[in-house]
Amino acid sequence: MSTFSIFLVLITIVCFLLIVVIMVQNPKGGGLSSTIGGSQMLGGVQKTTDFLDKSTWTLATILIALILLSSLSFTGTLSDTDSKIIENTGSATTPVAPVQNTPAEPNPAK
Repeated sequence: MSTFSIFLVLITIVCFLLIVVIMVQNPKGGGLSSTIGGSQMLGGVQKTTDFLDKSTWTLATILIALILLSSLSFTGTLSDTDSKIIENTGSATTPVAPVQNTPAEPNPAK
């Protein structure tokens, strides 16, 4: 298994976790405007919000780092350098001798 494939698996897992963490968050917070000037929540709800907020930023940072590292590990082995079309156009310049067809001899019936 190549390094690039390992990065693809890790990126997929982090994306799934990021989707789950974002979907769990409460959409009634009001977005950025409520965190700047709004009142803070009380009790355990605030700690849950802090955990979800920190985990979202952490997963997003990990995702960006994995994407950058995967681009460094990409060797380009999936490129079109071994294309059959390129090979066929290269061999089209050489002349091909015609094939002579000879009739097959019939087998005698026994």
